[in-house]
Amino acid sequence: MKRRTIHILLGVLLAIVLVVCAIGGAFYYYFMAPQFFPQQTAYVYIDRDDSADSVYVKVQEVGNVKDFHGFKWMSDYRHYPESIRTGRYEIRNNESVYQVFSRIWRGYQTPMNVTINSARTMKRLAGQVGRQLMIDSTEIATLMYDSIFQIKMGYTKETMPALFIPDTYEMYWDITVDAFFERMQTEHKRFWNNQRKAKAEEMGLSENEVATLASIVEEETNNNGEKPSVAGLYYNRLRIGMPLQADPTIKFALQEFGIRRILNSDLNVESPYNTYLHRGLPPGPIRIPSVVGLDAVLNYEHHNYLYMCAKEDFSGTHNFAATYGQHLRNAQRYWAALNKRKISR
Repeated sequence: MKRRTIHILLGVLLAIVLVVCAIGGAFYYYFMAPQFFPQQTAYVYIDRDDSADSVYVKVQEVGNVKDFHGFKWMSDYRHYPESIRTGRYEIRNNESVYQVFSRIWRGYQTPMNVTINSARTMKRLAGQVGRQLMIDSTEIATLMYDSIFQIKMGYTKETMPALFIPDTYEMYWDITVDAFFERMQTEHKRFWNNQRKAKAEEMGLSENEVATLASIVEEETNNNGEKPSVAGLYYNRLRIGMPLQADPTIKFALQEFGIRRILNSDLNVESPYNTYLHRGLPPGPIRIPSVVGLDAVLNYEHHNYLYMCAKEDFSGTHNFAATYGQHLRNAQRYWAALNKRKISR
């Protein structure tokens, strides 16, 4: 009888061990074993409109999941549908449900690189940022054109482009629009260090005026090596009170950026950006200048040039002149080249 009891107890114990092993194995398989097999590190983007079901679809599509049951069980256990966190979440090859779900549930995002380019208009900038972040482009544009917000930031609608310093910045995908502008203001202050401020002060220009002059330089030439020369020419004109007579400002006034030939009739457009009619700098930048352009102004080339004309070889560079007579000879060669190519606009 005693032996029989021992056999029964051993049988029960074995059954318990088998059940525990089965439960442990199942637990390991569904929660701890690798279930995600993307070919390379992938990212799930969860926005404010997502529901738990749409998150499940995104995770499965991006993560190349072997078995998804464990993810849904953890979601139910943690009441995930009630606490969905927006963001950009990383999924690596050979990760388990526990690893991926914990990251998404806790909101442990992976930051991303956001590039601010030297956009020609604020509308383009808004679209550019909106394509990279969760923020909608209309949110960005609405704030940029809001007069109260402009005053708060220390800008006007004309000088707002001077806020942005083109570069690549690390941000969270779901950054708010207010936090985005605060970050841009921080980066602006970081760029304008004491050394750059001192150079601007020595030139008698404000930060916004440097950005305005740099934007004209950027529109005049894509050749980085030539930008300090162009900056020096326009600075020479500013110093002696000569009109800048910058063709890019005419294009901006007309909002016709593709024209290649400025006509005499264009020079009469009534606009504060018409630097043929109005002396000094225009009210603000005609584009967001690059770091190269800004530094080209701050480190302008010292020379006696007052005139320039695009080279007749269409290389994108310029012939510079100190006298109007020499400039006319350069211009005649360029006009002849335009006529030869039948470029009238």
